[in-house]
Amino acid sequence: MTADWRADLVDQVRGLINEAEPEVVEEAKWKKASNPDGVPTFSCDGLICTVETYKDKVKLTFAKGASLADPTGLFNASMDAGTRRAIDVFEGEELDGPALVALVREAVVLNRS
Repeated sequence: MTADWRADLVDQVRGLINEAEPEVVEEAKWKKASNPDGVPTFSCDGLICTVETYKDKVKLTFAKGASLADPTGLFNASMDAGTRRAIDVFEGEELDGPALVALVREAVVLNRS
C-alpha cells in the first residue's frame, strides 16, 4: 500500500492493538495480485480482527464483534451480521483509541473464555 492516510491509520490501529494486548500475533493473509501485501489479521488465542483498506475507508472487522460490549458505539458496519461487527473509518475521521483498546482487550478475554 502506498503511504497515505490509510497506511497511517493502519499503523495507528496496529499500535493500539499491541498496546491492548502485547501477546497479539499479526499475520498477513489472503495475499493476491490486487493486494500483494495481504490483509493484516490480529490474533490472540483466536482471531481478534482484520484490518482492510479500501479506496475510501479502512475497515476493522472483529470476528466475534456481536458478542462484545460497545459502550462508545465504535461499531458502525456489519451491524446485521450474526457474529462479526466492523468499524469503518473514513478519511478525516478520528478513531477513538481508548475505545478500540477496550474492544481488543474484551475480544481477547472472550477468546480465552
